[in-house]
Amino acid sequence: MELKNQEDSHLSSVKNALRILKSFTMDQPEKKISDLSASLGLNKSTVSRTMTTLASEGFVYKDPESKKYRLGLSILSLSGIVNSNMDIYRESQPVLNKLVETIGETAHISVLDNLDVIYLQKVECNHPVRFLTHIGKRNPPYCTSSGKVLLAFSNEEVLEQVLEKGLKKFTKNTITSPEKLRTHLKQVKESGYASSAEEILEGVTSIAAPIYDYRGKVIAALSVVGPMQRILPQKIPGYAKKVISAAKEISMRMGYRG
Repeated sequence: MELKNQEDSHLSSVKNALRILKSFTMDQPEKKISDLSASLGLNKSTVSRTMTTLASEGFVYKDPESKKYRLGLSILSLSGIVNSNMDIYRESQPVLNKLVETIGETAHISVLDNLDVIYLQKVECNHPVRFLTHIGKRNPPYCTSSGKVLLAFSNEEVLEQVLEKGLKKFTKNTITSPEKLRTHLKQVKESGYASSAEEILEGVTSIAAPIYDYRGKVIAALSVVGPMQRILPQKIPGYAKKVISAAKEISMRMGYRG
């Protein structure tokens, strides 16, 4: 029984450490012990002990003046290992560069992770507009073009979990009806691409297409995003063809033969 309790305690400590590391974002790169305690619902003493351990291994760094923590260099070295081993990261880079040069808008590669869209890669255009997207950024899937593509080609269980979580309204164009979303996703699957016009941010339009692996499974989405002044409604079909073509090229590089 004592051994079982020790194992449970160790597992709990590991889980707490992972939750703490995942709580750091580009929007909140630095946090105090009290911030982490409040946001994660953990005792300050628990957070303090965990942060001391993480700091000793280089996973977090404590600023001596502000007393705030930020992610350490050990995280950076791990991310480099992940990136170097992700085929999609390597294979998509030249295609993204060419697409951005052709269309003139920012492009992303994203995947579905824990019911969120997470951006793995981003190539900025020459005239970027601040859209609050960055590598590692998470967004709801039902109101982004990449998320809708990933949902459309996912199994029904994933969609049910998203619907159960709730469809929060971000703008007047956000789809908040489960039935309307189901119908929309069927159209996305039939057309082979998705667009999102002011569904998560005012004045922003995005277009996405699926990326397949060698098994014919959709593993990611390629999207372009820009201001509505540049991506006009009548231009979306033409942009979509270019995005679909680029996504197909990445898929072929990943071993997909269609």
